[in-house]
Amino acid sequence: MSLVMEQPAADVPPKVKSTRAQESTQAKERYDPKYDPLKDKSPGHGKEYAPTYWVDTAGVPPEDDGPITSDMDVDVAIIGSGYTGLSTAIHLAEMYGIKAIVIEANRMSWGCSTRNGGQAQCASGRLKRSQWIERWGLETALKMHRECVDGMNTFKSLIKDIDCDPQPGGHLYVAHRPKVMATLEKEAKLLRDTFDYDAQILDAETVKRDYVGDQEAAGAMHEPEGIGIHAGKLAFGYLRKARALGVKVHPASPVMGWETRNGVHYLKTPGGVVKARSVGVCTGGYTSQGLHSELKNRLLPVLSNSMVTRPLTQDEIAACNFKTNQVITDTRILRHYYRLLPDNRVQIGTRSAISGKNAPEKKYEDMLRADLTRKFPSLDQIKIDYSWWGWVDVSHDMMPRIYQPNPKQSIFYALGYGGNGVMYSAQAGKRLAQWIAGEGHKLDLPIFESKLPFPNVREVVESEMFAPFRRVGQQFLYQWYSLKDEVL
Repeated sequence: MSLVMEQPAADVPPKVKSTRAQESTQAKERYDPKYDPLKDKSPGHGKEYAPTYWVDTAGVPPEDDGPITSDMDVDVAIIGSGYTGLSTAIHLAEMYGIKAIVIEANRMSWGCSTRNGGQAQCASGRLKRSQWIERWGLETALKMHRECVDGMNTFKSLIKDIDCDPQPGGHLYVAHRPKVMATLEKEAKLLRDTFDYDAQILDAETVKRDYVGDQEAAGAMHEPEGIGIHAGKLAFGYLRKARALGVKVHPASPVMGWETRNGVHYLKTPGGVVKARSVGVCTGGYTSQGLHSELKNRLLPVLSNSMVTRPLTQDEIAACNFKTNQVITDTRILRHYYRLLPDNRVQIGTRSAISGKNAPEKKYEDMLRADLTRKFPSLDQIKIDYSWWGWVDVSHDMMPRIYQPNPKQSIFYALGYGGNGVMYSAQAGKRLAQWIAGEGHKLDLPIFESKLPFPNVREVVESEMFAPFRRVGQQFLYQWYSLKDEVL
């Protein structure tokens, strides 16, 4: 997940500050490193990008259409200019001839899409294929797999003319402990025999000799589908593609109020009211609680940290035995995702603080650095050139939804990828475009047939006062996950 991150403005050492801040034409505020979608009413108004590696190395951001400056009357408004929002707009234009407008609170692709790990995998949520079978049965699981494979093809088609530094070759799923190998072997057999998906098991010696010298690796499962990309270049490429199709993209235009009258939506922004017949919500981990009642408490946003090292020397690459640029994750519940980038830097990320308030604490960067050193001891004390964090949109049942929650209202959303949004956001945009164009009835999988669920204790979750307690529960859950990952 695809995953998201953020970095403080005032306390960031110069080495991680982005040059994009000086080039901004739309940003009016420095971003808030403590933003928390469970507590804050809005992600901001025209805030600058987080100083990520992706934004700093993507080149000058493409032209957009500027903030909304007057009232507008449109057929379709998309809220959120990240991968999903732009993919939706692209598919609406290409498949249906509908030219939507895209509304963004801050700079375009300001949230998840410029803070993730750049890993496109053949997945749509947090659950494995075996868990799909347990939840929905074999027939539906097979259809879900076909949806993911189709999604990977959609993604490949979208990026074929975008210079986003693709690193193809598959996905290496590394066992971080020997006891995990039995589970991996069972899953790989299921993928081969039932899903006709050529997943192969590699022993520890093969992984460390032929792929990567991760000192924790007790073996791995290799999946044939997986592509690493430059997250910022992909976002900017989507923007260029959408605008070439006639899509209007308006940054610095947060939705500050939303009324629906006689089936028409009135989206209040600082520069004017957008009157829209249909609205698609594509706000990811930055979905504020007050955006719309259909979205309140439907997601559990979680923080993820990411860092990028200075470029490695050839001797350092040899010491780490990096023989692949494939995307890599480990088998922890609180997983790590990492790879060697085209410019020979190492990027690594994992889960972070519980709340936005605690996100800037240096201990989380120190913890991630220690994780990097544990995997690659030769990188101990290596200079970190970029460090950031941000929010991942996790649904309460670990699977996304692309759905029209109320058949009487033309509101649609695509949310809840749980860290696997780099690839599936392309397909989700395609499916959301189908919904908006009136073809949602053709979509017959569970992720297209129900709302994002509430947590189990629904009547408590719907209370305004529950958000802090959700964070307490999350803290205990993380402690339990860590115990399972490292001890049990």
